[in-house]
Amino acid sequence: MSKKQRMTPLMEIIHKGERTVLMGILNVTPDSFSDGGQYETMEAALHHAEEMARDGADIIDVGGESTRPGSEPVAASEEMKRVLPVIHAIRDNLPVAISIDTMKASVARSALDAGADMVNDVSGLTADPEMAAVVASAEAPICLMHLPSPPRVMQHNPVYRDVVAEVKAFLLRQAEAARTTGISVERLILDPGFGFGKTAGHNLELLHRLRELVDMGYPIMIGTSRKSTIGRVLGELPIQDRLEGTAATVALAIAAGAAIIRVHDVREMARVARMTDAVVRDSARARWLHNE
Repeated sequence: MSKKQRMTPLMEIIHKGERTVLMGILNVTPDSFSDGGQYETMEAALHHAEEMARDGADIIDVGGESTRPGSEPVAASEEMKRVLPVIHAIRDNLPVAISIDTMKASVARSALDAGADMVNDVSGLTADPEMAAVVASAEAPICLMHLPSPPRVMQHNPVYRDVVAEVKAFLLRQAEAARTTGISVERLILDPGFGFGKTAGHNLELLHRLRELVDMGYPIMIGTSRKSTIGRVLGELPIQDRLEGTAATVALAIAAGAAIIRVHDVREMARVARMTDAVVRDSARARWLHNE
């Protein structure tokens, strides 16, 4: 199955709003905030990818560099050493679409050559001036996320006058930059960056006013899974106890118009998405009306 065959139907689903698309997180890093070190071996990574695909993931997002608060960047060579064998293995064994989670153009280029179908750039094209050209040349979809400063310092007293307005302005500016470089509007996805350079209050405001970002006209991806804001709101819960809080944020995001949810717990969030879709998406609800 070609990249076009894998991604074109998904992009059509995303743009038509037929259902929520699920992106499963596969961190092949030793230090990611939630699952660092769990999937460093090829066997463990492929097994987890297979499990997520079976549980309903449409896309597997492979990341080789942690972007948790306080994290330090890794060399492109090390990042490629971590992600490329995993991408090859997933491509050889699963029909699922693959996303490469990277801020580096050289990593993105190599990952796309290895079989990745899209790029997830958490810097929103600000970290590497070559990224847009790489993506445009490959004619691949890309997700642009709001990141106000590098992960190493992003949580050092983040301040906004109006977090939603500022995130919106950033995303629109970067989307226009992408289009100027040759990335078509149909291949752009935007992410407000829940938990990246934002306080718990900022994150809650973004989710509360998510419709304002949806109204920009681009598909919106939301990545609230297991984030610290959920732990704080629910009484400083540890990461492993944030499933229900994640489910609440996923349902609210879908109800506000989010097109893609990026999650760790694919089986559970696929059920949340399916249930929420049946309520808020006309096409999903219509199927039940006609079946009764």
